[in-house]
Amino acid sequence: MKSILVLLGAIGAQACQRDLNLAHGHRHVKRQDTTAAFPPALDANEQILINSFDNTSISEWSYYYTHGNHIAGLNKTMAQWTADKWTEYGFASRLDEYYVFLNYPVSHSLSLTYANGSVHTASLTEDVLEEDDTSSYPDRIPTFHGYSFTGNASAEYVYVGRGQQVDFNRLEALGVELEGKIALAKYGGPFRGLKVKNAQEHGMIGAVLFVDPADDGNMTEAKGIEAYPNGPARNPSSVQRGSVQFLSIYPGDPTTPGYTSKHDSPRADKSGSVPHIPSIPISWVDAQPLLQALNGYGTNGTDVNRTGWVGAIPGATYSTGVGSGARLSMSNIMNDTYNPIWNAVGIINGTNEDEVLVIGNHRDAWIVGGAADPNSGSAVLIELAKAFSALSETGWKPLRTIVLASWDAEEYGLVGSTEWVEEYIPWLKTAAISYLNIDVAVSGPIPDFSATPDLHRIATSTMKKVVYPFHGATNNTLYDVWTSISGGEIGVLGSGSDYTAFLHRGIAAIDMGAGPGPNDPVYHYHSNYDSYHWMSTFGDPGFHTHKAFGQYLTLLAYHMSTDPVLPLEPEDYVPELRTYFSDLEETLASYEPPAASNSTTSSPTTLDLSALESAISTFATAAEEFSALRAQAIASNDTALLTVTNHKARDFSRGFTSQGGLPGREFFQNLLFAPGLDTGYAPVTYPAITESVTFADDFDRAQLWVGKTAQAILVAAGMLRT
Repeated sequence: MKSILVLLGAIGAQACQRDLNLAHGHRHVKRQDTTAAFPPALDANEQILINSFDNTSISEWSYYYTHGNHIAGLNKTMAQWTADKWTEYGFASRLDEYYVFLNYPVSHSLSLTYANGSVHTASLTEDVLEEDDTSSYPDRIPTFHGYSFTGNASAEYVYVGRGQQVDFNRLEALGVELEGKIALAKYGGPFRGLKVKNAQEHGMIGAVLFVDPADDGNMTEAKGIEAYPNGPARNPSSVQRGSVQFLSIYPGDPTTPGYTSKHDSPRADKSGSVPHIPSIPISWVDAQPLLQALNGYGTNGTDVNRTGWVGAIPGATYSTGVGSGARLSMSNIMNDTYNPIWNAVGIINGTNEDEVLVIGNHRDAWIVGGAADPNSGSAVLIELAKAFSALSETGWKPLRTIVLASWDAEEYGLVGSTEWVEEYIPWLKTAAISYLNIDVAVSGPIPDFSATPDLHRIATSTMKKVVYPFHGATNNTLYDVWTSISGGEIGVLGSGSDYTAFLHRGIAAIDMGAGPGPNDPVYHYHSNYDSYHWMSTFGDPGFHTHKAFGQYLTLLAYHMSTDPVLPLEPEDYVPELRTYFSDLEETLASYEPPAASNSTTSSPTTLDLSALESAISTFATAAEEFSALRAQAIASNDTALLTVTNHKARDFSRGFTSQGGLPGREFFQNLLFAPGLDTGYAPVTYPAITESVTFADDFDRAQLWVGKTAQAILVAAGMLRT
């Protein structure tokens, strides 16, 4: 433990800079114990699984995945290779094909015309690096936004901070004219698609998004750190690609909302979930002259007084830019098409056919590389299959069916997993016990977990069985490192990865991975430099963190699929439900209605939460009774009763969903947690109630959803009792 604690002062509060796990934003019940036995005590099967992992072979799988174009819809060979490897290791494997709307870049340009008429043209490219072979591949992917709009725009431009709704509110309060302008926005905060959505809804005609070294902690050239490939700081030309779908409204193929995309599927209007203004991503070097041209115009960035507004690009004051006279001209041409995508699916049938564990990772990437996102997870899944193959040689067979999934088109908007869930939802709702997600398994050394509360206990206990390499120390468990950094808190699931479709159909889920802290090498998210060379040189030399996370996921999957008592704990929802309730009370207490309020309620304090509070108490009693019933089944060795309790543990969380979905976004059915309307990634708890107040300022609607949310909790309680 000492080796961890010495390092924690350097890590600080920004433990995870992965875009998928921006601030969980909620308090949780902390784990009481702070250390785990070392070395971990393992049974014979656990030892076989642990010993099957080889960082050298993981490196080989990573190399394969990171040396070919595998953008969505263009990677069938890689999908088939994945299925073939799983078949080699004993999984019956196949490809599931869907026919979905995608788009690909044709051309783009961006130029700045100064007030004096001189013109600067942005490069919109990432540097070719001699040290990093895939950066020069002839089929390397241009910088672009998936699902971006084909169009041209030429206008004055305004710096809009991180492009969150509150940033636009601040600009309006400052009297900044937005309509007809182009938005220049900094990455960070909300999902990128919502930045474009917010700009569009304020009458702006284009959006330019840039990375900023302010998000790179202490690993910056300004602080004396050499840039990649010579050092761990950000390469100045790196660009964050990514989807601009409105992820908090609807994930999946935007032309088939709520149903599966096949060749003959009817196609719906997609305008409500993808932009109709063009957008372009750029590097901080390309953003520098754009920001500098706004210096001294409008309100200075510091005076704007908004979180995350001011960045660290040299020479930029991050002013709003009103009156600068500078103009941007942008062109973004995309090829809109329908393309097949392929999910690789591998299955080992269990004894109990009505209990199924799904384990997934997506395969597609925005670039040739994708060593962290997603192929650190892809490599781990191959090694997991190999480990289960070794265990099966002893005669082991899982009690529950195991399904492996390598999803396609996750990057465009969780498309492959969403279409698969939509196709198989009748089976999944009756059989799925949990979904285990490992997207970015490794982009740094700091472990991070988010999960539904019923998985907290098994997720935590499994951490104690894995030796975790951390900044050179090898005498700690994953649990030791995680509790020292996180304080023993598991995050709330929002969205941004393939667990989403499962979570919002009431299926228990966990998302896991390790990311960088402010003193770790910068992870070039969605850039050409998320490459095998970066990973093997800076991200995880020797692939030791890959190995540890693979061992963790495999042990978790082993116990979920093999333990006679299904390791889901309904009682662990109780303290979390109460914490969410306290958070809701605080939100209401601090809420200030907008100046022009549309509320039909005289005062925010009139919202009556008693039905919700009562429902939580009823659920707590039902969960306690369930635990007693399960203990009775175990003590009496009553297999029939144990089956009943296992099925209750599998099914009860379906009760938390509403078939009508959340207000204005019916895909999201879970009434306990959902991605925030203006975050896209980060979660909001009791979302229908909370956002009826914070976004709609509608207390009548909020009161209606208090009742609906309470009823959902009562349904879950009833499923534990009946």
